[in-house]
Amino acid sequence: MQRTPLPMIVTPFGELELANALQLRLFRRELPAAKIRAAFAVFRHDVAAGILAMGPMPDEVYAQARLLAQKWTKRFGTRTLDIIHVASALALGAESFHTFDERQRRLAKAVKLIVG
Repeated sequence: MQRTPLPMIVTPFGELELANALQLRLFRRELPAAKIRAAFAVFRHDVAAGILAMGPMPDEVYAQARLLAQKWTKRFGTRTLDIIHVASALALGAESFHTFDERQRRLAKAVKLIVG
């Protein structure tokens, strides 16, 4: 990953996505419970240390998401929740975007975010 100015902004929606992704790993028996707890502890530490900053979902996210869906979904097959993540980054004025999801990555690059 490339260097990103700190703090990195995370919305409550992003926190929920992390929590659910980790619980899915537990459900699929891909990670043990101890590693899930450790991952949550790292997240909480990073928030407390100012590496991550919790920010609210701006009101304009959904209008931005509709525009992104109309313009890009036909090209990338982007899912609604992925569009909301990218729209949140744009509404919060982010310059960079970090994801492991290929469709999210393509959408973020298409709207000129620096993707890590």
